[in-house]
Amino acid sequence: MSQKNPRLSRRMFLAGAATAGAAAAGAAVLPESRPSAQTPQAKAAPDNGGGYHLSEHVKRYYKTTLV
Repeated sequence: MSQKNPRLSRRMFLAGAATAGAAAAGAAVLPESRPSAQTPQAKAAPDNGGGYHLSEHVKRYYKTTLV
């Protein structure tokens, strides 16, 4: 009878570890329920299409794409 106790407690430990792992995986997948700060809204495009401008950064990028 003394050998059944260690086996039983090992089974309970493994079952508890599996349950805890499943709960942790489930909690990682669920979205956050607390309210987050509002994300800033993107600026609306200008009516006359003046949203894009050629900057130095863009010019450097275009130079790197030349083959």
